[in-house]
Amino acid sequence: MVAVYLPALRGGMLWDDASHVTRPDLRSLHGLWRIWFDLGATQQYYPLLDSAFWLEHFIWGDAVLGYHLANVALHALAACLVVRIARRLALPGAWLAGILFALHPICVESVAWISEQKSTLSGVFYLGALLVYMDFDETRRRSRYVAALALFVLALQSKTVTATLPGALLVILWWRHGRIEWKRDVQPLVPCLVLGGATGLFTAWVERTLVGAAGAEFSLTPIERLLLAGRAICFYAGKVIWPANFTFFYPRWKIDPTEWWQYLFPAAVLAVGLAFWRLAFSRLGRNRGPLAGFLFFAGTLFPVLGFLNVYPFRYSYVADHFAYLASLGILVPAASLAASGAAKVWSRKPARVLVPAILAAGLGVLTWRQAATYRDEETLYRSTLARNPGAWLAHNNLGNLLLPLPGRRDEAMAHFQEALHLKPDFWEAHLSLGNALLETAGRLDDAIAQYETAVRLAPNSERAHTNLGNALLQAGRTGEAIAHLQTALRIDPANAEAHNDLGNALMQLPGGLSSAIAEYRAALRANPDFAEPHNNLGRALAQSGDLSVAIAEFEAAIRLRPDSWSAHSNLGNALSQLPGRLPDAVLEYGAALRIRPDSAAAHNNLGYALSQMAGRLPDAVAEYRQALLLNPGLADAHYNLGEALLRLPGHEAEALAEFEAVLRLKPSPPIQQIVGRLRAQQK
Repeated sequence: MVAVYLPALRGGMLWDDASHVTRPDLRSLHGLWRIWFDLGATQQYYPLLDSAFWLEHFIWGDAVLGYHLANVALHALAACLVVRIARRLALPGAWLAGILFALHPICVESVAWISEQKSTLSGVFYLGALLVYMDFDETRRRSRYVAALALFVLALQSKTVTATLPGALLVILWWRHGRIEWKRDVQPLVPCLVLGGATGLFTAWVERTLVGAAGAEFSLTPIERLLLAGRAICFYAGKVIWPANFTFFYPRWKIDPTEWWQYLFPAAVLAVGLAFWRLAFSRLGRNRGPLAGFLFFAGTLFPVLGFLNVYPFRYSYVADHFAYLASLGILVPAASLAASGAAKVWSRKPARVLVPAILAAGLGVLTWRQAATYRDEETLYRSTLARNPGAWLAHNNLGNLLLPLPGRRDEAMAHFQEALHLKPDFWEAHLSLGNALLETAGRLDDAIAQYETAVRLAPNSERAHTNLGNALLQAGRTGEAIAHLQTALRIDPANAEAHNDLGNALMQLPGGLSSAIAEYRAALRANPDFAEPHNNLGRALAQSGDLSVAIAEFEAAIRLRPDSWSAHSNLGNALSQLPGRLPDAVLEYGAALRIRPDSAAAHNNLGYALSQMAGRLPDAVAEYRQALLLNPGLADAHYNLGEALLRLPGHEAEALAEFEAVLRLKPSPPIQQIVGRLRAQQK
């Protein structure tokens, strides 16, 4: 199985993975406590899943391969449990059932996408609980019942879609015994039914109030929900039976009760259900298997059929990972039927093995090809757009992926604009377009307009307020910027970026230095691995005179982001103020210029440090000239060059020209005196 998932194993993190894999502020023991007892600390309340991620991060940190291997191992374990369950139920083709589940491409999304470890982890506990409960059904041993109940609780704490297990057990018990008895079958499952119902309703509340599964996009009438449920069941059945054309984001259907053909889907589901019912209860057939598989399939899908709102419905009503466990309702009966048929047709074992082997090989190839689309985000989104050009979320995500890449900004903006063409009220695309415009010279006002639209569409988004605040700060509208950043922090007090940007705003206010330092420290409490507040805290501390602590902050920023030219430059500034540290300062300025050779400020600072060192004055002059070549309006460089030229015999006229440039750029009485003195000396 590792072979078919090899393309995904080589890949990196995908959409949402950074939010699910333990965030920096949750990596401590206190973070583990928050995972369980601080509702809202994680994206969804699946505490066992997030505890697993916490443990995995402790073991292999940010090494993505470890998370991928864990997912494949969990899926392999789930497939083995399918084999054990099929054997316990005395079904023919147990191994084939496990192989079909292990290799079916509908499972790729759950296995190749790290975020969907919730499906594989909960699937192991779900299937483990089912297997142990089957043992309890035979032995009535209390220990087996308690073990099954415990495994069910673990499944619920990993993903509450497993709340359907009691219903699945009733279906299997009916298939096994031919009828349901209250004392034997229903009564032992009452605690599971209560637990499943309670956690399911709790998750629905979390999805609605905390995750965002509310609003016009989720407002469906009862008739529309029935139409959606019928269509979804047909969709998933088709994908399991004919495994083709899988994609990450499927088109979001328009559910319209006035369209007659949309009633065909629930009618087809009803017709199939009635046919299987007749097969199960007719005098001639008495074959309960097809109806049991049908009920398991539809019942396991119930939480995602549209009767309850889940956040992914915002962009699609269906997703492959929704069918991870439900697919067993088709795959297990199909394997049983295939094995029985093969035994009747071929008497020799090699012949009976050949057809399943060919089937497994075919599924393996399909899964390998599908896993290859998950090898990196760009491949995933481009393959999605090839199958679903109207996937506005894929356009936005691809644009965000391209934006930081050199020379790809225009392409990224085209994707943001296409996303807004497809969905004009998509606030995240307005936010993304604002980010792109913010990086474009002369487009600051346009960026602010996009951020303001995002805030209007999503007034409770801390990201929208944070980005708008940052843009307003760059526009010199400090008061407005502070208001939006404070709003962002009221929405999410642990928003490290907002704390950092608020610190930057406070640095611009008279007497705001101590408050800025407090905000930078708050940013680092929220995210200790965030390099920018380390750098900014260093600047603030250096300004307050605490150079030793400032240097430690600059060094921390460089450890986290070695390519931060600003941190190297700031460290150079701090070191240059300490006795005997000028050579170290020169090294830091050099590092800054290797990263950003077009930084006039860094050339000027390097020149100043060199000018303080014996025998380096000509080098200093060269650095000042380079700074002015890059930025002729840099008054400090003109002044420093003038000072250096005065120290070189015979360069008084050149020095006068530099001080005259300073006088034009930043007129002041001291500069007027220097210019006057030099002019007098020239006469």
